Amino acid sequence: MSSLFGALCFLIVSLATLAASAPFALRDVYNPHITAPDSTTVWKCGQYVSVMWDNSNLPEEVTNSEGMVVLRKDGLEDIEHPLASGFNVVKSHSISFTVPSIPTKNDYEIVLFGDSGNLSPAFTIECDEKSG
Repeated sequence: MSSLFGALCFLIVSLATLAASAPFALRDVYNPHITAPDSTTVWKCGQYVSVMWDNSNLPEEVTNSEGMVVLRKDGLEDIEHPLASGFNVVKSHSISFTVPSIPTKNDYEIVLFGDSGNLSPAFTIECDEKSG
């Protein structure tokens, strides 16, 4: 029984070593620069706004062109409630949506996902008591 266990451990370690030494396929990383919002931006809850990005430096191949925009607060992305999703981050340079009713804060950030995540500068979202 112990020789079977030893052989199994040897096999697992050997496979792990082989997998770790295998070359990784080169992947493009498309990380477009977010041009809006910027640090001077103030969004109001209920307002129709746009996130814009510069897609002038596209790699030859983008492995995932399906985009998603989420809010980030205190280092956490709100993946459960995307502001926009399902758009082509390569063929477009902006996406628009309505700002949700959330607490007023001056340190929200936008994360643009596609082939890679990209982070905007911190900006402000303001909601009055009735909307937020």
